[in-house]
Amino acid sequence: MSLDRGERLKNARKRAGLTQLELAERCPDVSLSQLRRIERGEYEPRLYALRQLAVALRVRTADLAEGQDAEYADAETEALWEPVRRALVGHAEAADSTVSGADVRTDLENLRGMLGTHRYGEVAALLPMVLRDADDVEEQGRTVRSRVLNLTGWMLTQCRQFDTAEATLNRAIDAAEDRIDAAAAANTLAWVMLRQGRIADAREFAIRWADEIEPPRFSRATTAELSTWGRMWLYVANISVRNNEDGEAEDAMNLARAAAARIGREVYTDASTVRTFGPITVAHIAAEGHAIAGRPEMTLSIAERTPPATLQPVASSRLRHRLDVAHAHAQLGQFPEAIAEMQTVRNVAPEWLVQQQYGRDILTKVIIKRRTLTPETRELANQIRLEL
Repeated sequence: MSLDRGERLKNARKRAGLTQLELAERCPDVSLSQLRRIERGEYEPRLYALRQLAVALRVRTADLAEGQDAEYADAETEALWEPVRRALVGHAEAADSTVSGADVRTDLENLRGMLGTHRYGEVAALLPMVLRDADDVEEQGRTVRSRVLNLTGWMLTQCRQFDTAEATLNRAIDAAEDRIDAAAAANTLAWVMLRQGRIADAREFAIRWADEIEPPRFSRATTAELSTWGRMWLYVANISVRNNEDGEAEDAMNLARAAAARIGREVYTDASTVRTFGPITVAHIAAEGHAIAGRPEMTLSIAERTPPATLQPVASSRLRHRLDVAHAHAQLGQFPEAIAEMQTVRNVAPEWLVQQQYGRDILTKVIIKRRTLTPETRELANQIRLEL
């Protein structure tokens, strides 16, 4: 880690008139020894720990952060997606016959079905052919190519291959023929930055795109315009909470709520992924914001009041909400409930959960607080590749 982060933290602490001990006492997830190592440049804190330090020092998280906060793919995941990376640079096998835009659109729908049920191995096996075919088609070539690239960028992000995902999504934006497809890829790219902890980059990018795609007349906006625009404001809200900017987060949530209320139901935001937007999605992001901000009671209250999602009930955003609920239980010391939530997610989407650093963070919090581990907890730790 660069010493710059340690120096920034030390300077902010001194300006606040706090000793290292006083600052550590205000941050539940940062010990005195960790704080000392951070300031010496010997320890890389996670984003949630940086946010706690920022709150205690009354600065933005971005003022302390430098670089990225991401767990990259392991060797097994890298090997699974190697054929996709090769296809992205034009090294897929040549097609045996001519394909049409309709053929690629059918394949895209099949991929979306696999994406929605987290069959990542099947997606990785099919994608090289679809990428090759999308490059070859002339009929509606740009539209289908942009959508296939967006889905590919989504999957690469889900599987922690952020650099390749970012390059792929920039290609998807460039290939898009209309602003809705371009904004769909931009939504995914904002998520890439968010997953890496690139707060300043993500904030600037998301706000710029939210302004770019704002419907000119709200009362006459289409569902596609409202859902794409509202989803981008949800990213702004999420980024702002992480950056210790609660006022900006609330403003962004209000814009997203207005779009969701106008639509009145859950809808797909794009034709590339299984991402959704509507009142339930907005409630889930609000719950996530409270989890990030250390208000677990609010997270659980929202979860209890929000009806179950019927559109894509096991999509990644829905599962992320379940992890937020697990995190809230862990924050309140309700460890059996936290483990039960994580087991539910594991049973539904084991290929998704193993890619989530968030899940490992939650389980680590539980393990640290428990004197002994149940067989179920040990099994869960093994399945999500957590080193005990």
